[in-house]
Amino acid sequence: MSIQFNPIGFVKTKFAGEEMRNQPVEELEADIEILDEYADGLKAIDGFSHLLILFYMHKITAENRKRLKIKPRIVTKYGLNLEEIPLVGVFCLDSPNRPNPIGLSAVRLLWRKGKILHVKGIDALNETPVLDIKPYSPARKIERFELPEWYKNIIAKARAKGHNITDF
Repeated sequence: MSIQFNPIGFVKTKFAGEEMRNQPVEELEADIEILDEYADGLKAIDGFSHLLILFYMHKITAENRKRLKIKPRIVTKYGLNLEEIPLVGVFCLDSPNRPNPIGLSAVRLLWRKGKILHVKGIDALNETPVLDIKPYSPARKIERFELPEWYKNIIAKARAKGHNITDF
């Protein structure tokens, strides 16, 4: 089976690579420029405060797509060393290294001008192809959810080292 997607637009940001890694995702701002042929799909989007952006992580290498078990290295910035972090399946993390490098960001829509959406909270690089946009609505809200013990343990270890971490 072959699956093909065509971008509906592209992310425009100052981040082209590794320099984005140490930035707080919730503070990252970017423009999403929708292609002309899809601009009509933005009609009435202005009233939504948040959107879900699906994108293709175009800079992920074929080698990284094969890695099915990884360690959440992002938590090393909270004082944990790699020996304290469990090896888990890629589907347990928000890692960019995955078989199908599809990204998902829940973003705040700050403003729209024509076919440009200015958003906050997107963790995509410059020229990242955007595959789809969906509105965030009350039907998507999950009030109660559970986390596995290994996940809670990482958070507890980081907090014990003085970091105010609630997620990674």
